[in-house]
Amino acid sequence: MTGPETSKMPESTIELEKGVIVPQVSAIEADTILVSWDGESDPSNPYNWSAPRKWFSTLLTSLGGLVTLMSGAMLAPALGVIGRNLHISESEAAMALSIYVLAFAFGPLFLAPCSEVWGRRPIWVAGCLWYILWNTICGISNNRGLLIAGRFMAGLGASAEFAVSGPIVADIWSPDERGKSITIRGMLPLMGPALGPIVGGVMVQEVNWRWLFYILSIFDAIIVILFLLFLPETHAPTLLARKAKALRKGTGGRYNTQYELKKTSLSHKLKLSFVRPFRMLFTQPVIQLMSIVLAYGFGLLYIVLSTFSNLWTERYHQSSMASGLHYLSGITGYLIASLTGGWAMDRLWAHLKKKNGGQTKPENRVPLIVPGAMMMPIGLLWYGWSAEAKLHWIMPDIGFAIFGFGYISAGYPAQAYITDAFLDYTASAAAASQLLRNIFAFTFPIFAPSLYNALGYGKANTVLAAIAVVCGAPVPFILWRYGEKLRAKGGMIK
Repeated sequence: MTGPETSKMPESTIELEKGVIVPQVSAIEADTILVSWDGESDPSNPYNWSAPRKWFSTLLTSLGGLVTLMSGAMLAPALGVIGRNLHISESEAAMALSIYVLAFAFGPLFLAPCSEVWGRRPIWVAGCLWYILWNTICGISNNRGLLIAGRFMAGLGASAEFAVSGPIVADIWSPDERGKSITIRGMLPLMGPALGPIVGGVMVQEVNWRWLFYILSIFDAIIVILFLLFLPETHAPTLLARKAKALRKGTGGRYNTQYELKKTSLSHKLKLSFVRPFRMLFTQPVIQLMSIVLAYGFGLLYIVLSTFSNLWTERYHQSSMASGLHYLSGITGYLIASLTGGWAMDRLWAHLKKKNGGQTKPENRVPLIVPGAMMMPIGLLWYGWSAEAKLHWIMPDIGFAIFGFGYISAGYPAQAYITDAFLDYTASAAAASQLLRNIFAFTFPIFAPSLYNALGYGKANTVLAAIAVVCGAPVPFILWRYGEKLRAKGGMIK
């Protein structure tokens, strides 16, 4: 780092994958120096971390997501026992399961902006500690009110994973590696909704439903310790601000980052940050369109997850432990989609980049949404009508696996599209796109039992599949053809 310049220098910029990074030092005024990375290979830039360090960081955030989504679904096999122990109705017990997911809709709207002000690390750790506290309280609860309130509060803490983990991965991996990085980060969390009921079934049958909460609190505490020990801050503006602060303290010079040139108070920064996800949701057409795809898919996933156990215990007369094992079919679909989808995403990105002379755009992610969006309704129909006819148990499992494959195959490119389209505000963009998704995940399991009771598995899943086609089919074609124009129409993000 050189000293302050006494005259204004011509500005040049280095275009990196994450926005425009100004040179190491560039004078804006006679006594002001812009601080950036020490060249393109600066080891303090998370983009330049070693591959093992990147993979470890990605896996660590992935484990946090595993706890988050396991906690959401683990209660499914225990709802009957919890209802009897706490003397609450079936619908109230179902509320305890789904209200946890409702918190995911609102937590990221505030936690994601905070991560763009204070950095990713403190928000992730604070959210996990909040989750551990309230999840443990759920385990000792002895009445309906405390259990439901505790689940909501635990969900707010767990939502830090949704708010921060994706941006952490975007902070350290380039778009050329987005496919495999999203795959690794997302693979473990999406096993959570399937592993949760398996563990839940075993715990209910062999131990006690309260240990569902205690085990997850212990698991998450271990992850927090690992996070504190091994994962530093990844948010580039936060890292550069710390660098500028150290230079100001050491030299007395007016060192600032490009993000600090506009002097604003902390309260004003927070105000802008808290409003940003809502502004993006209401002004960015591509986020609105992608929200529809993500929301309906996630809602369907939670319908399947919340009712799958009952299918085996009530219609096939299997034990709670056996019903939990059927969720492995969903894991099979997730794994196949993850192993093939990440590879396909990076290959398609590289192919289109080469075809267009090295130029890239977020719309290059869109084609891979199509096959996944089609597989979801196919899986629903297979699962629904085989369950309706009470065919061999493998048939509904195959349907669930097909549905799970489609959900992951469509979801990963959709998330990558949002990340690439809003690189400067990945956390806020993700929070905006997930609001509707988590509201659907909360509401869909509430009406699912009535839907299946009224129509049966076959007709009910046919209705759900038809809506999935209407919601999912047009969006990729709209974004492929008009995505650039729609992003331009959305305007600049502040």
